[in-house]
Amino acid sequence: PEVRSLMVAKAKEELEQEILDKEREKHRYLAERAPSLNISHMSVAQLQDLCRQLHAKIDEVDEERYDIEAKVMLNTREIQDLGIKVLDLRGKFKRPTLRRVRVSADAILRSLLGSKHKVSMDLRANLKSVKKEDTEKKRPVEDSDWRKNVEAMSGMEGRKKMFDAAKGSAQ
Repeated sequence: PEVRSLMVAKAKEELEQEILDKEREKHRYLAERAPSLNISHMSVAQLQDLCRQLHAKIDEVDEERYDIEAKVMLNTREIQDLGIKVLDLRGKFKRPTLRRVRVSADAILRSLLGSKHKVSMDLRANLKSVKKEDTEKKRPVEDSDWRKNVEAMSGMEGRKKMFDAAKGSAQ
């Protein structure tokens, strides 16, 4: 509660200071743009000339003001039109909730290439067919003793000798 009251008091001070600053800026601007007139020593002709100058200045400022007002009105109208368009577009198109859908490769290709192209993604169709009978005939089953063929199978003749030597010394 104390913090809020302090914040409100500080905001009031800043607002008052801002108002004073704006007032000072306004007086400075007016003093710069419209200096005070000293017409006491002027003749009638000089006063008429001064009035003509002031009227010309007023006309110039009025034209500027009118142009700026026209631009502001145009921009306001444009902003309103765009806002209406945005509301219309929001109303017409509702975004559906997206769900995961399982799609096959065929369906994806059909959607990409169109229904004209019948592309099959059957990967097994392109494989070479191999008969099981052929593979069994090439490799006859041997019921021989595996120990006889250790050197030929392993390709490491020196290792068998080392193994035998180690086995002999351990006994």
